[in-house]
This record gives sequence, C-alpha cells and structure tokens, in this order.
Amino acid sequence: MAGKSKAPPQTVEIKAHVLIIESRYYEAVADALLEGALAELKASGATYEKVVVPGALEIPQALGLAVASGLIPAEEAGARYDGAIVLGCVIRGETAHYDIVCNNANHWLMDVAMGARVPLGNAILTVDTEAQAMARATGGRRGKGGDAVRACLSLVQLARAFEDVQE
Repeated sequence: MAGKSKAPPQTVEIKAHVLIIESRYYEAVADALLEGALAELKASGATYEKVVVPGALEIPQALGLAVASGLIPAEEAGARYDGAIVLGCVIRGETAHYDIVCNNANHWLMDVAMGARVPLGNAILTVDTEAQAMARATGGRRGKGGDAVRACLSLVQLARAFEDVQE
C-alpha cells in the first residue's frame, strides 16, 4: 500500500486497561479500524472494554458519560480505565453535514479529554470517499486503529511519568 511503512510500528508495552468507543456507522471501515486497534492492544499487553455508539457525534458524548460516571480518568477513585481509544469515520457527502459532524465530534472529544485529563487515541477518520477511509483503516497495526492505540498508551505512560515526578 502506497505511503505505508514496511517497518513494524513502535509498540508501547504497558500494563493498562482502556476504553474503546466505536462508531459502526460504516461497518467495513469500523471492522478494519477495530482489527488494527485490537492487534496493537494485544502486542502492547494492554486490555480493553468496548462500547458501540451509532455515529461520530455520539463518541464524545460516550466519553463524557464515562468521565461523569467516574470510570475515567485513572486518578478517579472508582476508575476502571487508564485511557480511551475512539474509532469512527465521517465521509464527505453533498451537504454541509460533513463539516458539522467533523468539527463538532473532534471539538467536543478534545474538550472532554482535555478537561478531564483523559489519555486519548483518536481514530475518527474524516475523508472524502470510502476508498480513502479503507486505505487509512486497513493495514492491521499499521492502520489508524493501531496508531490510535499507540497514541493513547504513550499518553498513559506520560501521565504516569508526570505523576511520579509529583510524588
């Protein structure tokens, strides 16, 4: 596949339990993103639980519900998750709906993550065509699902390193 590195990705090995929030609006894309994410989680030794939401706009709401429930971030007393990985896809259509969904999903996702200090790996693809989405989603650990896991786990490690400095 053009543009994809043949070198294996740099896996972050870490003991962590993460929340995957997955939109299955585009099933084939969702399957490919999840395949890459799960392969990278297995390679890293991290564990996960997954929830499914209808579309990209529901992803930040699901993360907000997890934060409000005290399940995340890790420093909460009843926390279950060290970080979150979001998987989804928005494909441009003929109306401005694409821009509204892309902008709001990503804005509110980062707002929740930053406000609650949640290590987050974001694989909400924003593309013009399904072919572009599949090109980014496929590739197993080299696809965007694997990238999102590595981003999340790197931020979990960084958060733990910063906590160690404070002690």
